[in-house]
Amino acid sequence: MAKRSKILICDDQASIRTSLGEALSDEGYQVHEAADGAAAEALLEEGEFDLALLDLKLPDTTGVEILRQMRARGLDIPTILMTAYGDTPTAVEAMQLGAWDFVQKPYSLAEMKEKVASALKAQKRQAWAESQRTGGSFKGGQYFDMLRQTPGLAHIAATVEQIGRSRAGNLASVLITGESGCGKEIVSRAIHEAGQSGAPFMEINCAAVPDTLLESELFGHEKGAFTDARATKEGLFELAGQGTIFLDEIGEMGVTLQSRLLRVIENRSLRRVGGKSDRELRARIVAATNRELQQAIKDGLFRNDLYFRLQVIEIHVPSLRERPEDVPHLARSFVEAFNHELGLECKPPSDELCELLLQYPWPGNVRELKNLMRRVMILEDPLEILPHHLPPHVVRGENPRADEQDPEIDRVGRTMMPLSEAERIHIQYVLEACQGNKSKAARILKISRQTLREKLKSYDREAAEGSELKEMAAGE
Repeated sequence: MAKRSKILICDDQASIRTSLGEALSDEGYQVHEAADGAAAEALLEEGEFDLALLDLKLPDTTGVEILRQMRARGLDIPTILMTAYGDTPTAVEAMQLGAWDFVQKPYSLAEMKEKVASALKAQKRQAWAESQRTGGSFKGGQYFDMLRQTPGLAHIAATVEQIGRSRAGNLASVLITGESGCGKEIVSRAIHEAGQSGAPFMEINCAAVPDTLLESELFGHEKGAFTDARATKEGLFELAGQGTIFLDEIGEMGVTLQSRLLRVIENRSLRRVGGKSDRELRARIVAATNRELQQAIKDGLFRNDLYFRLQVIEIHVPSLRERPEDVPHLARSFVEAFNHELGLECKPPSDELCELLLQYPWPGNVRELKNLMRRVMILEDPLEILPHHLPPHVVRGENPRADEQDPEIDRVGRTMMPLSEAERIHIQYVLEACQGNKSKAARILKISRQTLREKLKSYDREAAEGSELKEMAAGE
């Protein structure tokens, strides 16, 4: 016979305890009631519970304080807080303590039964996943090791390890904040390694996809849901399975789609576009932004309730200028990586060169440093990177002038153009940097030499056709 889940209801209103208790008992749960914090504490000490329903305002304490005491004693069970007050700061605090949900009164019994069932189901799944871990300990991974070995991010590695060990598992969403290029994606992948390394990691940049397409990408769609929906498609939430879904630049998501995302997080279920049935969400949601979401909330561009749902765990990644001790380490790591990727034998940056790099503020953060090391090694192919290989603004330790911007950004990123044109420009840039060496260029572009040759032939044909058109126009 299956073990009946044991539930604690703590509310000072007898009518609520009775109605909710009877409804849950009818569902087969073993229900225990408490009228105040002291009674709840006594019951929690007497035996193990599978879930707790706590009223926020109690005669002798608060539901948040009971939750805090539970966590302090290592009692990590799903907890749902109930309140008649719309207290957002308290809700944020509760979610940060690991509360499963925050329900505002009056609620329907059907809604509460659904939330209880969802929380218990997720808890059992997480307990099973935890039992499958080897020795119950995290062994590390490529991205986690990158964090741990980078001095200015070691504290984040410790947080990531705690996330991986938490029994809350995929139930806890993570919000990663920080400037563009500072390493937020690395943190997201480290979180995945710590808790779901054997499952899929799915990512999407919310700023790069229009909301109409973003909805279909995330939720999937049924055949015939819209004009071009010729077949059923699984969305990223489903494809992530028990892994991780990484929503980069979440601050750029439209408010309407934010409402759908909020419901997914609250109910741990989703519905495809054009679908009629709900599907369980099993993945952890990790979101990242370089925007000030609090300001976006004030401006009406971001939902307040979604914000505190996402920031159950918040990790801030400092900019590179805030952790200058990382510059030498990163520069040497990039040179080693590009030596392997490009087949070069460049020496690690010297202490003198690193001192020079430390004088520059790195407005583009880690991404800018990485691009610089790559560009120098491609263009110069040096045995050792010396100061004269660096751009003048880096040597001066100043932000770049307009004519000293990264040429890759100038030539592609700052001009609105079709994707095919951006590809052509980038291929020509890499080919020029490799002095016409097609094998080397193909290796850097990660395409075959045959594919590169075919693309170059197509560019030649387009140029010839363009010349013919110009001649015809001139003749007319």
